Amino acid sequence: MSKSKKNISVLMLLFVFAGSIAQQHLDPEYIKVTNERAAKIVTGLDLKNAEKEKAVSNIIAQQFRDLSEIQDGRDAEIKKVKEDAGLAKEKQNEKIDKLKTKADESIAKLHKSYLKKLGRELSEDKITEVKDGMTYGVLPITVVAYNDMLPNLTAEQKDYIYKALVEAREHAMDGGSSKEKHGWFGKYKGRINNYLSKQGYDLNKESADWHKRVEEREKAKSDQK
Repeated sequence: MSKSKKNISVLMLLFVFAGSIAQQHLDPEYIKVTNERAAKIVTGLDLKNAEKEKAVSNIIAQQFRDLSEIQDGRDAEIKKVKEDAGLAKEKQNEKIDKLKTKADESIAKLHKSYLKKLGRELSEDKITEVKDGMTYGVLPITVVAYNDMLPNLTAEQKDYIYKALVEAREHAMDGGSSKEKHGWFGKYKGRINNYLSKQGYDLNKESADWHKRVEEREKAKSDQK
């Protein structure tokens, strides 16, 4: 074997071992949880192909783990910075901002790579279902809620709401916790509400009226039983 080929072989082995070591550092219970979460999402896709189901499930589970690795690493480094009494508050904030930016860049690359992997296995419609599965179906639920609360929305207003929620979902997919995922939707719902207020909607009144209508519907259903 030539020296260059030998070097390449050694490098390949190093990458394999690096992946194995990183995997070993993950809590086996967490690996089990990510596998179960991924399997639940894939079951909802109804792919009717065991091989494809396994491939997609592995991609989703690995995404959960890769995200966790970046986010946990970031949080551990931030904790160290905060505990460094020798650093002035201003310097701490500067270091923390850099750590967050670096993590965000890594997550953005991972997000893009993840969608490419899914694209090799699934149609766009099925990828959308995966995104909803990763974000508790908040987007379709919220779209229905806005349309129910504001039945006279124009096509343009509906389009704004939908596109804002799609953007929220892209961020929420990468959230490291349920709270963070819901936080992204909360942020974009704030933008939607500001937009609708400028469009002339009194959202406090609309919301109160809507809750009253929902209660009346529920009561009518109960009376029919």
